[in-house]
Amino acid sequence: MTYQPKSDFLQIMSERGYLADCTDYEGLDKALLAGPVTAYIGYDATAASLHVGHLLNIMMLRWLQKTGNQPITLMGGGTTKVGDPSFRADERPLLDDAAIQGNIDGMQQVFARYLVYGDGQALMLNNAEWLDGLNYLEFLRDIGRHFSVNRMLSFESVKSRLDREQSLSFLEFNYMILQAYDFLELNRRYGCQLQMGGSDQWGNIVNGIDLTRRVDDKVIWGLTSPLLTTSDGRKMGKSQGGAVWLNGGMLSPYEFWQFWRNTTDADVGRFLKLYTELPVEECNRLAGLQGSEINEAKIRLANEVTTLLHGADAAASAEATAREVFEQGGTGGDLEVALLPADALDDGLSVVQMLVKTGITTSGKEAKRLIAEGGLRLNNDSVSDPLLPVDAEMIGDGLKVSVGRKKHRMVRIG
Repeated sequence: MTYQPKSDFLQIMSERGYLADCTDYEGLDKALLAGPVTAYIGYDATAASLHVGHLLNIMMLRWLQKTGNQPITLMGGGTTKVGDPSFRADERPLLDDAAIQGNIDGMQQVFARYLVYGDGQALMLNNAEWLDGLNYLEFLRDIGRHFSVNRMLSFESVKSRLDREQSLSFLEFNYMILQAYDFLELNRRYGCQLQMGGSDQWGNIVNGIDLTRRVDDKVIWGLTSPLLTTSDGRKMGKSQGGAVWLNGGMLSPYEFWQFWRNTTDADVGRFLKLYTELPVEECNRLAGLQGSEINEAKIRLANEVTTLLHGADAAASAEATAREVFEQGGTGGDLEVALLPADALDDGLSVVQMLVKTGITTSGKEAKRLIAEGGLRLNNDSVSDPLLPVDAEMIGDGLKVSVGRKKHRMVRIG
């Protein structure tokens, strides 16, 4: 971004790494300076909990509120019945009303940790309020006529699916029209001027802006965040054990803390800026720590992120538990150091080979059976791939290997 923003919100978004693109940085910046601006992010109710992949945009809403603006969390009670086809290979499973409401109930628990609702503060809305009662013929006539099929087919989220010759149902094709209509309705009802989302939502956001301009002659904006991957190429929010859920009932605060504690060295500074409220200078200082001292930064990251979601007591308890398990072996455990010869890494090493070379298993066959039965965890993440590569960065100052519930080893290079 060459434009230098003056508003508090865009300055924070820029310096902390939240920005991918904006339909008009200068226009939005002026609106924010004149403020307050009302902005929304939509969340379809496809699961009973949000996961770490949603956390970046939740933090954007939090910063929006902290800088004096009004966030809207829009639950997709209506759009979930259609399903967003963006960058998907197949159609989402269709959920009934009860399942959708159950998922919404679970998701709402998370937002209450990050945003203040009520009395002119953040709004929690559900697009079923205006989508469920639409008259199909009137909607086609009044809204559908503003959409060009040729243009819709050109959006990357749709084009990539068609280029792979994968089916795109008419139901899914309507999704972008419904999301555009959400923006129009939010502007009419609540004066919402900004939609935010991941960069995969760019086409849907632009559609809403164009529709609102065509129908009501209003100027509104769109702002997207980058789709994050970790430095080793994994999609943010995924671990070897699956999605990293934000609801404590689906993933314990301890497991959540461990996810952040296991951040690779290269990602620490970036994640501190995106997922905590520590000053940027402190984030840079922590990211600059070298050798074993980088673990201080990882623990700080884990504590800060866990405190925001689960509270300070949960973060302190998770750290204490981790220290017990890693340093003393944990209750009932027998944590010992298993040394891996440094030259074992020269030609590449799989997790099965590591287990054999460190003596944790007596043979490759035993290691593969252990993995197949779901009995192996690395730093508390389940392992399902016997060919999973192990390198020096993964091992770091120590890689905790758990076999079953009570046998633990700390693998170090030596």
